Amino acid sequence: MRRIRLAVVGAAAIAMITTVSGCSDSDGDSSASTPSTEASAKASAKASKVAQAAGDKATVKTASSDKLGTILVDEKGRTLYLFEKDKSTTSTCDGACAKAWPPLLTSGTPKTGGSAKSKLIDTSKRSDGKTQVTYDGHPLYRFQGDSKAGDTNGQGLNQFGAKWFVLDADGKEVEKGGAAGSGY
Repeated sequence: MRRIRLAVVGAAAIAMITTVSGCSDSDGDSSASTPSTEASAKASAKASKVAQAAGDKATVKTASSDKLGTILVDEKGRTLYLFEKDKSTTSTCDGACAKAWPPLLTSGTPKTGGSAKSKLIDTSKRSDGKTQVTYDGHPLYRFQGDSKAGDTNGQGLNQFGAKWFVLDADGKEVEKGGAAGSGY
């Protein structure tokens, strides 16, 4: 019993020393990479949660935007976008692109609401094997820069090699109200 107690105390001491010694640089300089790494990890986790949140019961419906008119949104009212680089129902937005622009995923048949047209909704398989919702042949995405229902901060941005636009109920891109994008 005494050996076990000594082993536990010893392991705790080693863990504490390791933790404390890792708190500073040997040359006294502070590292700027830690905050950006932490921010990147948080953004990645947020993107995964957003992509998974609608995975079970994806719904495409319409909402009214003061600047853009009637646009497509998901079941939570978050704006949906098309990516001009997608030339077919197959998504070209993977990796960092899919983290910034999470695809609208589903595990079943997507639904429509409002004036969204059920004959225009479909799905396609992504390179990761997940099922993405499409509308009038366009894979659908959300934008990480939209923090709440009704935000359209991704409208007209030029990122990851092409522009991003909201869609109307006919599946056409809405070009008015564009934003100035920094690009990637």
